Amino acid sequence: MKLDHIIHFTRTSPIASSTFWNDAGFHAVTGGSHKNWGTQNALMYGPDYYIEWLTVEDGNVAEASGHPLVRQLRHDGRGFGTVCLRSDNLDQLAKQIEGRGFPTIGPMDSERLTDAGETIRWRLLFIDQPISSALPLPFFIEWEEPDEVRFAGLKQKGAITEFNEKLRLDALVFSVEDPARSEAEWKSLLGGSISLENCRLAFERGTGKERLREVRFESAGQEIIFEQGSYQVPSFG
Repeated sequence: MKLDHIIHFTRTSPIASSTFWNDAGFHAVTGGSHKNWGTQNALMYGPDYYIEWLTVEDGNVAEASGHPLVRQLRHDGRGFGTVCLRSDNLDQLAKQIEGRGFPTIGPMDSERLTDAGETIRWRLLFIDQPISSALPLPFFIEWEEPDEVRFAGLKQKGAITEFNEKLRLDALVFSVEDPARSEAEWKSLLGGSISLENCRLAFERGTGKERLREVRFESAGQEIIFEQGSYQVPSFG
């Protein structure tokens, strides 16, 4: 299974978020609006994953939304939220996860309206768990288009450049009260292994709210702090 994307909650507009990262030497773009959720985003792609900086666009719509991700955004406010793993068959995955003892929400149809007026569609599957300071389990996505078609389209639109294709991840580091317990729970959810094809998952002891603490890229040489999130990124020059 692969990491699909990282959710980072912000109180910064997509234009401001993408500008921050572009000024830091990266290539980020504005994504668009989730009209049914009251949210909007900025995005930065790697070769086979992306980072999503998600913020509220319409407070009334967001407040009325029962969507698990929007509920967590409203609870957390800012900082790393959760991670999404990619599947090519959410219906089958939902049955497997339920069989492992994890109640689910979905699969549910989702869509985003881009700034160019294009509608992007996908399906989501969540674990039914309370929103709290405990580490949220990952959620899952199935895209309408096959990966090769979707990534080719993103390259054609300029969202993925040669620079983005070099941004490979090393690890996602989660801060938790009991690393062994959290790792065991994730292994149970994922069928016995937490090994992803495109990054490592690491659980380290910490205090306070349990969340993703650090996004670590290969060849990291500097730290960038953005909206209470730590990114260990390559140095330039």
